[in-house]
Amino acid sequence: MFDRLLTNVRAATMSARGTDALGIIENAAIGVTGGKIAFIGPENALPAGAKARETADGGGKWATPAFIDCHTHLIYAGNRAEEFEKRLQGISYEEIARAGGGILSSVRATRGATEQELFDLALRRMKTMLMESVGTFEIKSGYGLDLATERKILRVATRLRDETNLRIQRTFLGAHALPPEYEGRAGDYIDFICTEMLPALHAEKLVDAVDGFCENIGFSRAQIEKVFKKAQELGLPVKLHAEQLSNSHGAALAAQYGALSADHIEYLDEEGVQAMEKAGTVAVLLPGAFYFIHEKQAPPVELLRKHNVKIAIATDHNPGTAPTLSLLLMLNMACTLFHLTPEEALLGVTRHAARALGFENVCGTLEEGKAADLALWDVSHPRDLCYCFPRPAV
Repeated sequence: MFDRLLTNVRAATMSARGTDALGIIENAAIGVTGGKIAFIGPENALPAGAKARETADGGGKWATPAFIDCHTHLIYAGNRAEEFEKRLQGISYEEIARAGGGILSSVRATRGATEQELFDLALRRMKTMLMESVGTFEIKSGYGLDLATERKILRVATRLRDETNLRIQRTFLGAHALPPEYEGRAGDYIDFICTEMLPALHAEKLVDAVDGFCENIGFSRAQIEKVFKKAQELGLPVKLHAEQLSNSHGAALAAQYGALSADHIEYLDEEGVQAMEKAGTVAVLLPGAFYFIHEKQAPPVELLRKHNVKIAIATDHNPGTAPTLSLLLMLNMACTLFHLTPEEALLGVTRHAARALGFENVCGTLEEGKAADLALWDVSHPRDLCYCFPRPAV
């Protein structure tokens, strides 16, 4: 006896099963019990006499896994439209950051906001993304850069998880930028992260993963490695903002520590790609940020394909470099800007995005035993989701 049974759908399972790369099953049925998929396959393969407490006719629509946004900075206050205008006038992102803008602008606004204000803002953003069937989120801290505000952000992420009942990974990004009170003392700040901030937040059960920004305007490989060592000591998985503006060889470092993902990676070289392949580290591409800050060098997609590195796609939603809430738009941008195929892009917001969060055994594909996180789309084929935007789920 199923709790729910959905029939008359075409399923793009995003698994190895089915007729093509998307795992397509025609005339499919999906049975759900206890919030998990108990049956998926052709309708004529349903067990004899199968019954359900609730049944629904999918009307021939396409069923896919609910989308996964595996890189966001959803919790912050403030607005950086003024910086957008400056970039249009020819001032670079790096110049703005070195002048005290950029991330530090959002830090000042976020430190001044209450926990309730941050919750209300983030919930509004999440609701917009839910309209495009995003069912799993990664949410980073990193707009606090002090213990009190990083705690506040991660508490909001925890409350969002608990009150929405959505799957949310809470990622500590203390090594996002150097706070003004530590100007000229980056080493001291990294020590503060490792000896006080991260251990305290981990003890309060507020952290699921650890991230950093390895870049000329961020932190060095040696500094990030200290953070990774502490994360490893605490049993926390790591990931990294790497090779966005230059080749700092951060992706290879991340792979050395078995990172879930290396993100941005526009300047990644073949050595870094090979390290990621060996470690099973996912490449998370962020076309919204590439577009918004007028990047000229695209990620090395051909090298990623050559070495079979899995590719995920995410919004990178943040106030400074990717103020988008549309994962569907990112699918289109991944195809038009980075030349991914629609199949690669769709796998990048489902199966490979789940792997980038360490959730591959839980969600990201429509398979028996996995969470019944699914979306229905009134389209002629799943590729339409990369072609036309926005297109809300039915």
